[in-house]
Amino acid sequence: QVQLVESGGGLVQAGDSLRLSCAASGSIFSINTMGWYRQAPGNPRELVATITSGSSTSYADSVKGRFTISRDNAKNTVFLQMNSLKPDDTAVYYCNARMLWGQNYWGQGTQVTVSS
Repeated sequence: QVQLVESGGGLVQAGDSLRLSCAASGSIFSINTMGWYRQAPGNPRELVATITSGSSTSYADSVKGRFTISRDNAKNTVFLQMNSLKPDDTAVYYCNARMLWGQNYWGQGTQVTVSS
């Protein structure tokens, strides 16, 4: 079992920055990849960024150059630094942990709202 707790969402204006955090607890040594997904109203959940246990990263094209995913292994925490935010970035952001055997765990989600 893995528990994920997100924080850092909020209401900002276009062009502003936010930093999301996801603290993991439980069977953390069996986590293969952690990532951030988002879901806007009426849309399916989509991948934003991932980071492997070896710190390799990948990003959705829509956020490349603006968002940065990182991890602090000592604190079992993954971060998503979001710069130059746009109204299209408005969504509920979910932290994800994918285990070595493929099982997924999700956080409760944190709302990010970007006003124009």
